Amino acid sequence: MVTATTNTTNSSAVFAALNGSGASTATTASAATASQDRFMKLLVTQLKNQDPLNPMDNAQMTSQMAQISTVSGIDKLNATLQALSASMTPNQTVQAASMIGHGVLVPGSGVDLAAGVGLGGFDLTQPVDSAKVSVYDQTGALVSSIDLGAQPAGITKWQWDGKDNAGTVLANGAYTFKVDASQAGNTVAATSLQYGVVNSVTQGATGLSLSVGSLQNIALAQVQQIL
Repeated sequence: MVTATTNTTNSSAVFAALNGSGASTATTASAATASQDRFMKLLVTQLKNQDPLNPMDNAQMTSQMAQISTVSGIDKLNATLQALSASMTPNQTVQAASMIGHGVLVPGSGVDLAAGVGLGGFDLTQPVDSAKVSVYDQTGALVSSIDLGAQPAGITKWQWDGKDNAGTVLANGAYTFKVDASQAGNTVAATSLQYGVVNSVTQGATGLSLSVGSLQNIALAQVQQIL
């Protein structure tokens, strides 16, 4: 005698049982195969024990089949993305290593004066009719003002001759700068960019990072321009 049971296992329950152990998504082909096997066992058991007077309809079965297909597809997609990411890492390392010894612009407001030359840059969101760089010493005192006039949108590089506003040659060392830009009298945002030479490249848990001049742990994505 077959004991009829009420069909309380709906598509959500099957989907939950299928993923019950998983705090994380399977990322290998063997895990995907195991998931499909578990699903088929659950489905066959459900069909054997369904209520003959209230059998599972085609729509419900189709829904459950679609769910296992979705899980399987996600597994394969994750495996593909992981393989792609793993293959890209060595390439990124080689590309980053080729930057060692080259000057770059990264977000920052410092300027190092060496041999009477200081370099920096800034990024504008739109063209301006006035751009001015103000250089400060370590005490915060203004030492030099550089009027760059009109500038286009994008990255602008500037150079300082190491002299103050009175024409006196200043000592080499670390200074800071600020950019003031405007268009028709209205202030325009300008992102300060610090110049530095790439000294080393490090592969860490969060990806590649650079040592740029006196700056450490600069993400590769922060490099705005290679000079």
